[in-house]
Amino acid sequence: MKNLRLLLLSLSICLLLGNLGVSGYSNVEPCQRSRCNNCHEKFLYRHVRPNTPLTTDRNAWEKYLREQNNCSRPTQSFLHPKDRERVDAVCSSSGGKTYQGNLCISQRPFTFLTVRSETGTCGVSSVREETKHLILACEVLENRCVPVHFEGNREGSKPDNNAAGCGSTEKGKGSSFKVSGMWLASLLILMFLSQLLFLNS
Repeated sequence: MKNLRLLLLSLSICLLLGNLGVSGYSNVEPCQRSRCNNCHEKFLYRHVRPNTPLTTDRNAWEKYLREQNNCSRPTQSFLHPKDRERVDAVCSSSGGKTYQGNLCISQRPFTFLTVRSETGTCGVSSVREETKHLILACEVLENRCVPVHFEGNREGSKPDNNAAGCGSTEKGKGSSFKVSGMWLASLLILMFLSQLLFLNS
């Protein structure tokens, strides 16, 4: 019985720490200090690259991916390099709204190209122009809140006007209930199990 209680206590602590953002690279809110020093550069390399084709022509994209040796991911989204400042601004209160976790959603839609290819072969199966609100993970590097991850907006989500601005210190309705609810549940379980341990010791 004692071993079971210790196991449950350990699981609760792991769940609590996981919800505090200890594991992995992501924080539980946008614009917290990043644990990954080169994540913004990796984001730019993957999604806001210079000299990408501005066409939906599959042959042009296949040639580009081969030249760049960039065939490892089956689905890739490329934003126009001229939009880099607007993309970075999604991680600010003027350009983005809090979405969930450390994700922010752009206040205005962006037009970008999504390229699908066969992994490892660079054989491009489709190139589609999309216009959607961007969903980006935003973290602080060198005292600036910047994008570190592109999250697909498969459902065509739009920003909630009542949500706090990305990077804002105010907590609006856009704060993630899922995250805070899980954190609260973990804390309550931890307190309950601690009380059991004290009563039975």
